[in-house]
Amino acid sequence: MKSPSSADRWRTATLYAWIAAGSMVGGLTRYLVGLALDTGSGFPVATLFINATGSLVIGFYATLTGPDGRLLARPEHRQFVMTGFCGGYTTFSTFSLETFRLFHGGMKYTALAYIAASVICWLVSVWAGHMIASGTNRLRRS
Repeated sequence: MKSPSSADRWRTATLYAWIAAGSMVGGLTRYLVGLALDTGSGFPVATLFINATGSLVIGFYATLTGPDGRLLARPEHRQFVMTGFCGGYTTFSTFSLETFRLFHGGMKYTALAYIAASVICWLVSVWAGHMIASGTNRLRRS
């Protein structure tokens, strides 16, 4: 088995750096949006909003920069946004904990509403991102 060349190791390290930077930016953005939208111990609006907007971003960017997309993006830029930023920004572990706490606190109908609203919102958001980017892809280039 051939060992990776120094150029291959450099490309891999660079890709990891792009993903780490995206994760940092996404995590910080999640924290700031969470502070801005904090509603206390009631329905977790901030997490719902963060996951919906993260789904919108990944749907939009994946379509805009995909094989039939309007923009050609380098693989590391796609990883920065889709793996790093969206991974650091969206909060599925927080969603799970908040849902557990709602159930555990006896708020089972609020928990069920949160689950349903979240899944619907995420799917609609990723579809909306895809549709917006598809429309953008069809625009005449100037």
